[in-house]
Amino acid sequence: MTFRQTDKVPVAAAKASISAATAYRIEGDPRLPSQKRKPRGRRRADPLGDLFETEIVPMLKAAPGVRAVAIYEEMLRRHHALGPDIRRTLERRIRSWRAVHGEEQEVIFRQVHEPGRLGLSDFTCMGNAGVTIAGVPLDHRLYHFRLAYSGFEHAHVILGGESFVALAEGLQNALWSLGGAPREHRSDSLSAAFRNLDRQAKKDLTERYEELCRDYRMTPTRNNPGIAHENGAIEGAHGHLKRAIKDALLLRGSADFADMAAYRRFIAEIVSRGNVRNAKRIDLERVELQTLPQRRSTDYEEVTVPVTSSGGFTLRKVFYTVPSRLIGHRLTVRLYDDRLEVFIGGTPLLTLPRGRAQPPRTGHVRKHAHVVNYRHIIHSLRRKPMALLNLVYRDQVFPRDAYRCTFDALLEQVGERQACRITVELLAMAHERGCERELADQLAQGLKDNRLPDMGALRARFAPDPASLPIVVVHLQALQTYESLLEAPQFDTPQLNLPGASVPMNTGETS
Repeated sequence: MTFRQTDKVPVAAAKASISAATAYRIEGDPRLPSQKRKPRGRRRADPLGDLFETEIVPMLKAAPGVRAVAIYEEMLRRHHALGPDIRRTLERRIRSWRAVHGEEQEVIFRQVHEPGRLGLSDFTCMGNAGVTIAGVPLDHRLYHFRLAYSGFEHAHVILGGESFVALAEGLQNALWSLGGAPREHRSDSLSAAFRNLDRQAKKDLTERYEELCRDYRMTPTRNNPGIAHENGAIEGAHGHLKRAIKDALLLRGSADFADMAAYRRFIAEIVSRGNVRNAKRIDLERVELQTLPQRRSTDYEEVTVPVTSSGGFTLRKVFYTVPSRLIGHRLTVRLYDDRLEVFIGGTPLLTLPRGRAQPPRTGHVRKHAHVVNYRHIIHSLRRKPMALLNLVYRDQVFPRDAYRCTFDALLEQVGERQACRITVELLAMAHERGCERELADQLAQGLKDNRLPDMGALRARFAPDPASLPIVVVHLQALQTYESLLEAPQFDTPQLNLPGASVPMNTGETS
């Protein structure tokens, strides 16, 4: 066609290397072959027919948010002649109709993040990770903190639910490991932390959170409830972190850890790998962070509890045992996410692992839990061994499974009275002679060999009996005795007083 503008048809065809017949045909109809092709019609009848315009479109207009699968099921109920093979056709047409006639959708606006401005906190569930501690499944969450600009991350294992204590402890751990605080801290609506709280408790929780942020000079902000993408800088990071943990568990070859400390180190190592990759951006942002206060803020709840005649106290539907000498006293308890620190007045007494009540079944009241240390009650239980039989927290008394299995075997073979007496003596031996693990190994071996424990042989093996040890009384001298030494006369020449010899030390002679 370019040559045709200056030459005749045969000349233009020769220059274009086509035949003259083709050139005359193009001259008569300049359309492309694709433009001459007739549109292909349907190869089969429309499975929906007129139903889409007459029934489905009115549904979409009346209920814009209805799912395509709901319309599909409704059409099958109305028209039995329709088969299940119309589902993809129906979904495709609904999608196309909504693209032209549907409602406007929400637009997400990507933000420019300034260094040192925004830090985000959130919790993510890890119940599906399959992690076990010494063979026991661990139902837990992760507190996750992240800086929006540099991507610095910190993760903290949470054993309970979302709470202010968990948030305060995890946030402060993150800030102190980072070495500074951002100007703004964003979290979700803390709906899980507010759940089941009365109005006064919710107000107190809100004030405590605001005071925590004020202590670190951070402006507290929250995203709107149910709008997860407003917290997108950390919501998306949840998925990356959980996938990294899953891959690391697969490469490790086992999801079982010896104790909680080992699992916490495992999580910290995974998070640190990501921080190493973002080290340059983190160093740039660290310069813009605010300085930390001189000391950490309170990251626990303080409660006062009375110790009852049962040898313990009840807190948040959990019964904890303490030494019986504390019966009748009121104790101050600092409640952390994973532990309780117990004080009498200002004197620290002991640290207890935190327990949590079992979730209620449908139509049932929430059951109390028990955190029991058999060493706190063994002296009284030894005087009343039959109390073990129907003890409310009997299963929690046994420090290891071998003790519980031995008690069950004794019940079957020697009766209740003897079983209780022998089991209590075993617990007393484990406590007094400091052989809890070794004694459990002996009991487990006896169960394998189908043998009951021989108390005489066990006492001989784990001798000596503390009651048979001699009592050594040390008499301390009065302090005035030492003062007389200071007043003793000083000699210019020290003397060496040995049996059978009296030689001055400064003579150089040998005796």
